[in-house]
Amino acid sequence: MQVIPAVDVLGGAVVRLRRGEYGAVTRFADDPVAVAQEYMLGGAGLVHVVDLEAARRGRGASQLWRRLGEAGVAYQAGGGIRTARDAEDAIAAGAARVVAGTTAVWEPERLAEMADAIGGGRLVAAVDVRSGRARGAGWTDEGRPAEEVVGRAIDAGAGRIMATSVQRDGTLDGPDVGLLESVMAVARGVPVIASGGVGSLADVVTLARTGCEAVVVGRALLEGRFSLEEAVAAAQGR
Repeated sequence: MQVIPAVDVLGGAVVRLRRGEYGAVTRFADDPVAVAQEYMLGGAGLVHVVDLEAARRGRGASQLWRRLGEAGVAYQAGGGIRTARDAEDAIAAGAARVVAGTTAVWEPERLAEMADAIGGGRLVAAVDVRSGRARGAGWTDEGRPAEEVVGRAIDAGAGRIMATSVQRDGTLDGPDVGLLESVMAVARGVPVIASGGVGSLADVVTLARTGCEAVVVGRALLEGRFSLEEAVAAAQGR
C-alpha cells in the first residue's frame, strides 16, 4: 500500500481542518511547496495537495499548481477542479493526477469529459462521506448517497476512488474501515485510496489489510505522530 502525505492549503498556508469544518483550522506551516518538497525528500512518490478555498468556491488554483510543478513535486491536485479545462490546466502545470469531488457528486457527465481529456488513469473521484452521503463544494452541500456516487464515477471513467470519512478527517481517531469496505464492494475492482482519521502506525497497518491501494495521511505526519518513513514501512509490512 502506498502512503500519500497530504498538504491542505488555505490562505496560502498549510492547514488541517477538523471534520471538514472551516471554522476549525489548525495552521502548520507558511509554505506548502516547501512542505511538499520535504515529503518528496522523505520518500513520498506522490503528495496529495488540496486548495481548500478553491474547493469551497469552485475556482482553480493554477498558481499553486505551477509552483509545485516548477519545484519538481509529484502531486495530485484537488480543489476547484470542476471542468475538463480545469483538469487539463492542472496536468499542464505539472500535476500527476487530478482529484474531482464536487463534479463527481453532482455532474458525472463532466467527470466523463475530464476522463476523456486527461485519461482515466489520471483522474481520481473524491467521495467525501458524511452520514452516508458523498458531499461536494468543500463538504458544505447536502450530497448524494455515497454508493451511488461511486458507481457513477466509475461509469464516467474515473481510474481511482478516494474515499474520505469527513467525520474522521483531521481527528486522528482512526479510519472508518466500514466505509472503505462498502466503497470497495461497489468499486468493481477500481483502486480505492483511503483518507481520514489516520492517527497511528496501527491504523496504517489496518488499512493495508483492507486491500486499499493507498492511504492519504495528513495531521499525523504534520504533528509528528510518526514519520513518513515509518508509515511507508508499516504499509509494506516491515
